[in-house]
Amino acid sequence: METHLAPEFAGTPLGREVESILRACVHCGFCTATCPTYQLLGDELDGPRGRIYLLKRVFEGERPSRITQQHLDRCLTCRSCETTCPSGVHYSRLADLGRVVLEAKVARPLRERLLRWGLRTVVARPKRFALVLGVARAFAFMLPAAMRRKLPRPRSAGVWPEAKNHRRVLVLDGCAQSVATPLTNAAAARIFAKLGISLIRAEGAGCCGALSHHLAAEHEGLDYMRRNIDAWWPHIEQGAEAVLITASGCGAQVKDYGALLRHDAAYADKAARVSALARDPVELLAGLDLAPLGQPGKGQGVAFHAPCTLSHGQKLNGQVEAILARLGYALTPVRDGHLCCGSAGSYSVLQPELSTRLRDNKLVALTGGEPEIVATANVGCQLHLEGGADRPVVHWLELLDRPAAH
Repeated sequence: METHLAPEFAGTPLGREVESILRACVHCGFCTATCPTYQLLGDELDGPRGRIYLLKRVFEGERPSRITQQHLDRCLTCRSCETTCPSGVHYSRLADLGRVVLEAKVARPLRERLLRWGLRTVVARPKRFALVLGVARAFAFMLPAAMRRKLPRPRSAGVWPEAKNHRRVLVLDGCAQSVATPLTNAAAARIFAKLGISLIRAEGAGCCGALSHHLAAEHEGLDYMRRNIDAWWPHIEQGAEAVLITASGCGAQVKDYGALLRHDAAYADKAARVSALARDPVELLAGLDLAPLGQPGKGQGVAFHAPCTLSHGQKLNGQVEAILARLGYALTPVRDGHLCCGSAGSYSVLQPELSTRLRDNKLVALTGGEPEIVATANVGCQLHLEGGADRPVVHWLELLDRPAAH
Protein backbone atom coordinates (compact mmCIF):
# COMPACT_ATOMS: atom_id res chain seq x y z
CA MET A 1 0.00 0.00 0.00
CA GLU A 2 1.41 3.40 -0.97
CA THR A 3 1.57 5.90 1.89
CA HIS A 4 2.17 9.64 2.26
CA LEU A 5 2.34 10.35 5.98
CA ALA A 6 1.52 13.80 7.33
CA PRO A 7 4.50 15.92 8.50
CA GLU A 8 3.63 15.34 12.17
CA PHE A 9 4.23 11.59 11.67
CA ALA A 10 6.73 11.38 8.80
CA GLY A 11 10.20 10.35 9.93
CA THR A 12 9.18 9.77 13.56
CA PRO A 13 9.48 6.36 15.29
CA LEU A 14 5.68 6.21 15.33
CA GLY A 15 5.47 7.12 11.66
CA ARG A 16 8.07 4.57 10.62
CA GLU A 17 6.25 1.81 12.49
CA VAL A 18 2.88 2.81 11.06
CA GLU A 19 4.31 3.05 7.55
CA SER A 20 5.84 -0.42 7.71
CA ILE A 21 2.50 -1.91 8.75
CA LEU A 22 0.45 -0.03 6.16
CA ARG A 23 2.80 -0.91 3.32
CA ALA A 24 2.47 -4.61 4.09
CA CYS A 25 -1.27 -4.52 3.34
CA VAL A 26 -2.21 -5.46 -0.25
CA HIS A 27 -6.00 -4.95 0.13
CA CYS A 28 -6.70 -8.63 -0.60
CA GLY A 29 -9.69 -8.71 1.77
CA PHE A 30 -9.05 -12.19 3.17
CA CYS A 31 -9.25 -10.61 6.64
CA THR A 32 -12.91 -9.66 6.27
CA ALA A 33 -13.93 -13.31 6.01
CA THR A 34 -12.75 -14.02 9.57
CA CYS A 35 -13.58 -10.68 11.24
CA PRO A 36 -16.37 -11.14 13.84
CA THR A 37 -17.65 -7.56 13.62
CA TYR A 38 -17.73 -7.58 9.84
CA GLN A 39 -19.72 -10.80 9.96
CA LEU A 40 -22.23 -9.22 12.34
CA LEU A 41 -22.53 -5.79 10.74
CA GLY A 42 -21.60 -6.33 7.08
CA ASP A 43 -19.91 -2.93 6.91
CA GLU A 44 -16.50 -2.72 5.24
CA LEU A 45 -15.48 -0.06 7.77
CA ASP A 46 -16.21 -2.52 10.59
CA GLY A 47 -13.67 -4.98 9.18
CA PRO A 48 -9.85 -4.87 9.24
CA ARG A 49 -9.40 -3.65 5.67
CA GLY A 50 -11.80 -0.76 6.20
CA ARG A 51 -10.24 0.20 9.53
CA ILE A 52 -6.78 0.13 7.97
CA TYR A 53 -8.06 2.51 5.29
CA LEU A 54 -9.51 4.85 7.94
CA LEU A 55 -6.27 4.86 9.94
CA LYS A 56 -4.20 5.42 6.80
CA ARG A 57 -6.19 8.59 6.13
CA VAL A 58 -5.64 9.76 9.72
CA PHE A 59 -1.87 9.21 9.54
CA GLU A 60 -1.83 11.00 6.18
CA GLY A 61 -3.29 14.10 7.79
CA GLU A 62 -7.08 13.84 7.47
CA ARG A 63 -8.81 14.97 10.63
CA PRO A 64 -10.62 12.01 12.23
CA SER A 65 -14.21 12.20 13.41
CA ARG A 66 -16.33 10.40 15.98
CA ILE A 67 -17.36 8.04 13.19
CA THR A 68 -13.72 7.06 12.64
CA GLN A 69 -13.34 6.51 16.38
CA GLN A 70 -16.51 4.44 16.63
CA HIS A 71 -15.46 2.08 13.85
CA LEU A 72 -12.16 1.49 15.66
CA ASP A 73 -13.95 1.15 19.02
CA ARG A 74 -15.96 -1.72 17.55
CA CYS A 75 -12.78 -3.65 16.80
CA LEU A 76 -12.27 -6.52 19.26
CA THR A 77 -8.50 -6.71 18.59
CA CYS A 78 -9.09 -10.46 18.40
CA ARG A 79 -6.29 -10.79 15.79
CA SER A 80 -8.21 -13.33 13.75
CA CYS A 81 -7.38 -11.15 10.76
CA GLU A 82 -3.66 -11.57 11.48
CA THR A 83 -4.02 -15.35 11.41
CA THR A 84 -5.75 -15.09 8.03
CA CYS A 85 -3.56 -12.40 6.45
CA PRO A 86 -1.17 -13.83 3.80
CA SER A 87 0.98 -10.67 3.97
CA GLY A 88 1.61 -10.75 7.72
CA VAL A 89 0.05 -7.34 8.43
CA HIS A 90 0.41 -6.54 12.14
CA TYR A 91 -3.08 -5.08 12.31
CA SER A 92 -3.44 -5.19 16.12
CA ARG A 93 -0.38 -2.99 16.58
CA LEU A 94 -1.69 -0.50 14.00
CA ALA A 95 -5.02 -0.41 15.83
CA ASP A 96 -3.32 0.28 19.16
CA LEU A 97 -1.22 3.07 17.67
CA GLY A 98 -4.29 4.50 15.98
CA ARG A 99 -6.30 4.48 19.20
CA VAL A 100 -3.70 6.65 20.93
CA VAL A 101 -3.76 9.19 18.08
CA LEU A 102 -7.57 9.22 17.90
CA GLU A 103 -7.85 9.67 21.66
CA ALA A 104 -5.80 12.86 21.35
CA LYS A 105 -7.63 14.19 18.30
CA VAL A 106 -11.28 13.25 18.94
CA ALA A 107 -13.13 14.32 22.08
CA ARG A 108 -15.25 11.62 23.70
CA PRO A 109 -18.55 12.31 25.48
CA LEU A 110 -18.18 12.62 29.26
CA ARG A 111 -19.95 9.29 29.91
CA GLU A 112 -17.46 7.41 27.74
CA ARG A 113 -14.50 9.12 29.35
CA LEU A 114 -15.72 8.30 32.84
CA LEU A 115 -16.46 4.67 31.96
CA ARG A 116 -13.04 4.11 30.43
CA TRP A 117 -11.33 5.87 33.34
CA GLY A 118 -13.32 3.75 35.79
CA LEU A 119 -12.28 0.51 34.11
CA ARG A 120 -8.61 1.49 34.21
CA THR A 121 -8.64 2.71 37.80
CA VAL A 122 -10.82 -0.01 39.32
CA VAL A 123 -10.44 -3.28 37.42
CA ALA A 124 -6.66 -2.94 37.10
CA ARG A 125 -6.29 -2.41 40.87
CA PRO A 126 -7.21 -5.65 42.72
CA LYS A 127 -8.01 -4.04 46.09
CA ARG A 128 -10.35 -1.52 44.48
CA PHE A 129 -11.90 -4.15 42.26
CA ALA A 130 -12.47 -6.47 45.24
CA LEU A 131 -14.21 -3.66 47.12
CA VAL A 132 -16.48 -2.76 44.20
CA LEU A 133 -17.27 -6.41 43.50
CA GLY A 134 -18.04 -7.05 47.17
CA VAL A 135 -20.48 -4.16 47.28
CA ALA A 136 -22.12 -5.29 44.03
CA ARG A 137 -22.58 -8.80 45.39
CA ALA A 138 -24.02 -7.50 48.67
CA PHE A 139 -26.61 -5.42 46.84
CA ALA A 140 -27.15 -7.79 43.91
CA PHE A 141 -30.84 -8.05 44.75
CA MET A 142 -31.21 -4.40 43.76
CA LEU A 143 -29.55 -4.83 40.36
CA PRO A 144 -31.34 -5.59 37.07
CA ALA A 145 -31.33 -9.28 36.16
CA ALA A 146 -28.94 -8.70 33.25
CA MET A 147 -26.36 -7.10 35.57
CA ARG A 148 -26.79 -9.80 38.20
CA ARG A 149 -25.94 -12.45 35.63
CA LYS A 150 -22.66 -10.65 34.91
CA LEU A 151 -21.49 -10.74 38.52
CA PRO A 152 -18.76 -13.38 38.97
CA ARG A 153 -19.88 -16.08 41.37
CA PRO A 154 -17.66 -16.52 44.45
CA ARG A 155 -14.96 -19.17 44.00
CA SER A 156 -12.93 -20.65 46.82
CA ALA A 157 -9.26 -20.88 45.88
CA GLY A 158 -8.37 -23.66 48.32
CA VAL A 159 -4.88 -24.32 49.65
CA TRP A 160 -1.79 -22.95 47.91
CA PRO A 161 0.94 -25.60 48.29
CA GLU A 162 4.19 -24.82 50.06
CA ALA A 163 7.06 -23.88 47.74
CA LYS A 164 9.39 -26.80 48.38
CA ASN A 165 10.34 -27.96 44.89
CA HIS A 166 13.77 -27.25 43.44
CA ARG A 167 12.22 -26.05 40.17
CA ARG A 168 10.58 -22.64 40.58
CA VAL A 169 8.43 -20.65 38.19
CA LEU A 170 7.01 -17.16 38.69
CA VAL A 171 3.26 -16.78 38.28
CA LEU A 172 1.35 -13.58 37.48
CA ASP A 173 -1.51 -12.93 39.90
CA GLY A 174 -2.93 -10.30 37.58
CA CYS A 175 -5.78 -7.95 38.43
CA ALA A 176 -9.32 -9.10 37.59
CA GLN A 177 -8.41 -12.79 37.76
CA SER A 178 -6.91 -12.54 41.24
CA VAL A 179 -10.23 -11.18 42.53
CA ALA A 180 -12.92 -12.78 40.36
CA THR A 181 -11.41 -16.24 39.76
CA PRO A 182 -8.68 -16.87 42.38
CA LEU A 183 -9.21 -20.61 41.93
CA THR A 184 -7.35 -20.49 38.61
CA ASN A 185 -3.87 -19.74 39.95
CA ALA A 186 -4.38 -21.85 43.07
CA ALA A 187 -5.33 -24.79 40.86
CA ALA A 188 -2.23 -24.16 38.75
CA ALA A 189 -0.06 -24.13 41.89
CA ARG A 190 -1.46 -27.51 43.02
CA ILE A 191 -1.09 -29.03 39.55
CA PHE A 192 2.52 -27.96 39.10
CA ALA A 193 3.40 -28.95 42.68
CA LYS A 194 2.36 -32.51 41.78
CA LEU A 195 4.66 -32.28 38.77
CA GLY A 196 7.68 -31.03 40.75
CA ILE A 197 7.45 -27.27 40.14
CA SER A 198 6.65 -24.57 42.71
CA LEU A 199 4.80 -21.45 41.57
CA ILE A 200 6.06 -18.21 43.15
CA ARG A 201 4.03 -15.03 43.47
CA ALA A 202 6.23 -11.92 43.38
CA GLU A 203 5.25 -9.09 45.70
CA GLY A 204 4.52 -5.94 43.74
CA ALA A 205 3.48 -7.62 40.50
CA GLY A 206 -0.07 -6.97 39.32
CA CYS A 207 -1.93 -5.90 36.20
CA CYS A 208 -0.11 -6.89 33.01
CA GLY A 209 -0.87 -3.50 31.46
CA ALA A 210 -3.18 -4.76 28.72
CA LEU A 211 -6.28 -2.93 29.94
CA SER A 212 -4.62 0.50 29.86
CA HIS A 213 -2.69 -0.33 26.70
CA HIS A 214 -5.80 -1.19 24.70
CA LEU A 215 -7.72 1.81 26.09
CA ALA A 216 -5.13 4.19 24.62
CA ALA A 217 -3.56 4.98 28.03
CA GLU A 218 -0.17 4.10 26.58
CA HIS A 219 2.12 5.49 29.29
CA GLU A 220 0.00 4.03 32.08
CA GLY A 221 0.17 0.61 30.45
CA LEU A 222 3.96 0.81 30.14
CA ASP A 223 4.22 1.71 33.83
CA TYR A 224 2.33 -1.47 34.75
CA MET A 225 4.76 -3.45 32.61
CA ARG A 226 7.81 -1.86 34.27
CA ARG A 227 6.34 -2.57 37.71
CA ASN A 228 5.98 -6.26 36.89
CA ILE A 229 9.49 -6.45 35.51
CA ASP A 230 10.84 -4.85 38.69
CA ALA A 231 8.91 -7.33 40.85
CA TRP A 232 10.02 -10.36 38.84
CA TRP A 233 13.63 -9.44 38.18
CA PRO A 234 15.18 -10.52 41.53
CA HIS A 235 13.52 -13.92 41.15
CA ILE A 236 14.74 -14.22 37.56
CA GLU A 237 18.28 -13.44 38.72
CA GLN A 238 17.89 -16.17 41.37
CA GLY A 239 17.00 -18.78 38.76
CA ALA A 240 13.25 -18.70 38.18
CA GLU A 241 12.98 -20.63 34.93
CA ALA A 242 9.81 -19.07 33.51
CA VAL A 243 7.00 -16.58 34.06
CA LEU A 244 3.70 -18.45 33.99
CA ILE A 245 0.58 -16.53 32.98
CA THR A 246 -2.65 -18.48 33.36
CA ALA A 247 -4.84 -15.82 31.67
CA SER A 248 -4.13 -16.05 27.95
CA GLY A 249 -4.88 -12.36 27.43
CA CYS A 250 -2.24 -11.38 29.96
CA GLY A 251 0.11 -13.97 28.47
CA ALA A 252 -0.13 -12.43 25.03
CA GLN A 253 0.60 -9.03 26.56
CA VAL A 254 3.63 -10.15 28.59
CA LYS A 255 5.06 -11.84 25.51
CA ASP A 256 4.92 -8.38 23.87
CA TYR A 257 6.82 -6.59 26.67
CA GLY A 258 10.07 -6.79 24.73
CA ALA A 259 8.56 -5.14 21.66
CA LEU A 260 6.62 -2.52 23.59
CA LEU A 261 9.58 -1.44 25.74
CA ARG A 262 12.29 -1.76 23.10
CA HIS A 263 12.91 2.01 23.05
CA ASP A 264 13.23 2.25 26.86
CA ALA A 265 16.97 2.17 27.57
CA ALA A 266 16.47 1.20 31.21
CA TYR A 267 14.05 -1.66 30.53
CA ALA A 268 14.56 -2.89 26.96
CA ASP A 269 16.90 -5.79 27.82
CA LYS A 270 14.92 -6.83 30.90
CA ALA A 271 11.64 -6.66 28.99
CA ALA A 272 13.06 -8.84 26.23
CA ARG A 273 14.20 -11.36 28.84
CA VAL A 274 10.78 -11.41 30.51
CA SER A 275 9.05 -11.93 27.17
CA ALA A 276 11.39 -14.81 26.40
CA LEU A 277 10.51 -16.42 29.75
CA ALA A 278 6.73 -15.89 29.47
CA ARG A 279 4.81 -19.16 29.20
CA ASP A 280 1.20 -20.21 28.97
CA PRO A 281 0.48 -23.22 31.23
CA VAL A 282 0.01 -25.46 28.21
CA GLU A 283 3.56 -24.71 27.06
CA LEU A 284 5.01 -25.94 30.36
CA LEU A 285 2.69 -28.91 30.68
CA ALA A 286 3.47 -30.11 27.14
CA GLY A 287 7.02 -30.95 28.19
CA LEU A 288 6.18 -32.71 31.46
CA ASP A 289 5.19 -36.24 32.43
CA LEU A 290 1.53 -35.86 33.37
CA ALA A 291 1.18 -39.32 34.92
CA PRO A 292 0.96 -37.90 38.49
CA LEU A 293 -2.29 -36.20 37.50
CA GLY A 294 -3.91 -39.50 36.57
CA GLN A 295 -7.09 -39.43 34.49
CA PRO A 296 -9.32 -36.76 36.09
CA GLY A 297 -11.52 -36.54 32.99
CA LYS A 298 -13.22 -39.93 33.35
CA GLY A 299 -14.86 -39.44 29.95
CA GLN A 300 -16.65 -36.19 30.82
CA GLY A 301 -17.72 -34.19 27.78
CA VAL A 302 -15.97 -30.81 27.52
CA ALA A 303 -16.27 -28.04 24.93
CA PHE A 304 -13.10 -25.96 24.86
CA HIS A 305 -13.31 -22.31 23.87
CA ALA A 306 -9.90 -21.22 22.64
CA PRO A 307 -9.59 -17.50 23.48
CA CYS A 308 -8.38 -15.28 20.66
CA THR A 309 -5.33 -14.41 22.75
CA LEU A 310 -4.40 -18.09 22.92
CA SER A 311 -5.08 -19.04 19.30
CA HIS A 312 -4.42 -15.83 17.33
CA GLY A 313 -2.20 -14.02 19.84
CA GLN A 314 0.03 -16.85 21.10
CA LYS A 315 -0.52 -19.32 18.24
CA LEU A 316 -1.16 -22.24 20.61
CA ASN A 317 -3.99 -23.82 18.66
CA GLY A 318 -5.09 -27.30 19.67
CA GLN A 319 -2.61 -27.76 22.50
CA VAL A 320 -5.02 -27.44 25.42
CA GLU A 321 -7.44 -29.84 23.73
CA ALA A 322 -4.63 -32.37 23.31
CA ILE A 323 -3.79 -32.28 27.03
CA LEU A 324 -7.43 -32.56 28.07
CA ALA A 325 -7.82 -35.58 25.81
CA ARG A 326 -4.68 -37.17 27.30
CA LEU A 327 -6.20 -36.78 30.76
CA GLY A 328 -9.44 -38.54 29.90
CA TYR A 329 -11.79 -35.76 28.83
CA ALA A 330 -14.03 -36.20 25.79
CA LEU A 331 -13.74 -33.09 23.61
CA THR A 332 -16.99 -32.16 21.88
CA PRO A 333 -16.95 -30.37 18.49
CA VAL A 334 -17.03 -26.55 18.38
CA ARG A 335 -18.17 -24.88 15.17
CA ASP A 336 -16.29 -21.73 14.09
CA GLY A 337 -13.84 -22.11 16.92
CA HIS A 338 -11.71 -19.27 15.53
CA LEU A 339 -14.38 -16.62 16.21
CA CYS A 340 -14.26 -14.33 19.25
CA CYS A 341 -16.71 -14.79 22.14
CA GLY A 342 -17.08 -11.01 22.50
CA SER A 343 -15.31 -10.58 25.83
CA ALA A 344 -12.10 -8.96 24.53
CA GLY A 345 -11.01 -7.35 27.79
CA SER A 346 -13.10 -4.24 28.35
CA TYR A 347 -15.10 -4.73 25.13
CA SER A 348 -17.99 -6.47 26.89
CA VAL A 349 -18.50 -3.34 29.00
CA LEU A 350 -17.84 -0.74 26.30
CA GLN A 351 -19.73 -2.48 23.46
CA PRO A 352 -22.38 -4.51 25.30
CA GLU A 353 -24.77 -5.05 22.37
CA LEU A 354 -22.17 -6.44 19.95
CA SER A 355 -20.48 -8.34 22.75
CA THR A 356 -23.70 -10.07 23.79
CA ARG A 357 -24.51 -11.08 20.21
CA LEU A 358 -21.04 -12.59 19.82
CA ARG A 359 -21.33 -14.39 23.15
CA ASP A 360 -24.71 -15.88 22.32
CA ASN A 361 -23.43 -17.11 18.95
CA LYS A 362 -20.38 -18.61 20.64
CA LEU A 363 -22.47 -20.42 23.25
CA VAL A 364 -24.60 -21.98 20.50
CA ALA A 365 -21.42 -23.23 18.86
CA LEU A 366 -19.92 -24.47 22.13
CA THR A 367 -22.99 -26.34 23.32
CA GLY A 368 -23.93 -27.90 19.98
CA GLY A 369 -22.14 -31.14 20.92
CA GLU A 370 -23.96 -31.29 24.28
CA PRO A 371 -20.90 -31.01 26.56
CA GLU A 372 -21.34 -31.28 30.30
CA ILE A 373 -19.00 -28.38 30.87
CA VAL A 374 -17.39 -25.50 28.94
CA ALA A 375 -13.73 -24.71 29.52
CA THR A 376 -11.60 -21.78 28.41
CA ALA A 377 -8.19 -20.23 29.09
CA ASN A 378 -8.87 -16.59 29.91
CA VAL A 379 -10.68 -14.94 32.81
CA GLY A 380 -12.56 -12.48 30.60
CA CYS A 381 -13.91 -15.21 28.34
CA GLN A 382 -14.80 -17.35 31.34
CA LEU A 383 -16.86 -14.67 33.06
CA HIS A 384 -18.44 -13.43 29.82
CA LEU A 385 -19.56 -16.89 28.72
CA GLU A 386 -20.72 -17.77 32.23
CA GLY A 387 -23.12 -14.81 32.12
CA GLY A 388 -25.16 -16.50 29.40
CA ALA A 389 -24.41 -20.21 29.77
CA ASP A 390 -26.76 -22.93 30.96
CA ARG A 391 -23.90 -25.13 32.20
CA PRO A 392 -20.66 -24.59 34.15
CA VAL A 393 -17.90 -22.53 32.55
CA VAL A 394 -14.44 -23.03 34.06
CA HIS A 395 -10.79 -22.35 33.40
CA TRP A 396 -9.33 -25.51 31.89
CA LEU A 397 -6.76 -25.80 34.69
CA GLU A 398 -9.62 -26.48 37.10
CA LEU A 399 -10.23 -29.71 35.19
CA LEU A 400 -6.65 -30.85 35.83
CA ASP A 401 -6.97 -30.04 39.54
CA ARG A 402 -9.66 -32.63 40.08
CA PRO A 403 -9.09 -35.93 41.94
CA ALA A 404 -7.26 -38.36 39.69
CA ALA A 405 -8.57 -41.70 38.51
CA HIS A 406 -5.71 -44.14 37.86
